[in-house]
Amino acid sequence: MRLAKHLAHAGVASRRGAEALIATGRVTVDGATITDPARDVDGAERVAVDGRPVAVPSDRVVIAMHKPTGVVSTARDPQGRPTVVDLVADVPGRLYPVGRLDADTTGLILLTDDGELAHRLTHPRFEVPKTYRARVGGGPVGERALRALRDGVELDDGRTAPATVHLAGEDELELTLHEGRKRQVRRMCAAVGHPVRALRRVAFGPLALGDLPEGAYRRVRPDELERLRAAARELGSQERAAAAPGRRLDTTADQSAPR
Repeated sequence: MRLAKHLAHAGVASRRGAEALIATGRVTVDGATITDPARDVDGAERVAVDGRPVAVPSDRVVIAMHKPTGVVSTARDPQGRPTVVDLVADVPGRLYPVGRLDADTTGLILLTDDGELAHRLTHPRFEVPKTYRARVGGGPVGERALRALRDGVELDDGRTAPATVHLAGEDELELTLHEGRKRQVRRMCAAVGHPVRALRRVAFGPLALGDLPEGAYRRVRPDELERLRAAARELGSQERAAAAPGRRLDTTADQSAPR
């Protein structure tokens, strides 16, 4: 296994974060500083970060939380705001949020110590869908706005990918996205004349928020975890097309993780 992947499995950081730790000389293997993230390890070596030993836990933890408003989706916040990690302080291990939700967005967020799973769930190339409920203003939502959201909306950072969108109420939309730009749902709805008044994520891949109360969390069941892992193993539509017979797979265009 590559060293960066080993650190991600140990929950030290995401795979990209682990690569940065290695590149800056903070990681040693059997006492020797390693700066190549592709260095292979088999688990028998003594791996340390900043002098602290790293061990890969045998039992991974994945938590499903109903994030409340005003809580930030980071492990630490320099402004002193409450974080999702603060809310699971009684869970053993070092947990990290899988992707992000804005502070003013509620709903389903995952936390885990499995850096590799987190990487695959959030990386755009795997297109793991996220579903949101948005209460919007601007009057009744017409077919023209729905069609624009489904076809893709031109934003300042480019056109969005097609989304699955339908009316869930008089002033409520349900949107399923396969990408995750910053504040994407809010910007998409504003672009078609229906600014978001309240936003909640109701599903992450095959895992639904259900009736989990706001601020509560639970451990993901083994059957749910297997479905999550299966979703994270599936290639996105663009990569499937690139991998078709006669076409060369190009995985160099990695983007930042969805939020």
